[in-house]
Amino acid sequence: MWIITLYSNGNTSMFEFTTEKEAREAFKNMKGCKILSEIIYFNDPCFASAAV
Repeated sequence: MWIITLYSNGNTSMFEFTTEKEAREAFKNMKGCKILSEIIYFNDPCFASAAV
């Protein structure tokens, strides 16, 4: 999951995206102070095999 946090005109907004590509496209078009973050949940199935 990808999150953009946008600080603009005294307001804080957060936008959630499924893919990095769509998040980066939106990020380019946003005006204001912005942060792009990747959220990783360690209980995702992709990490289950590494713990065994």
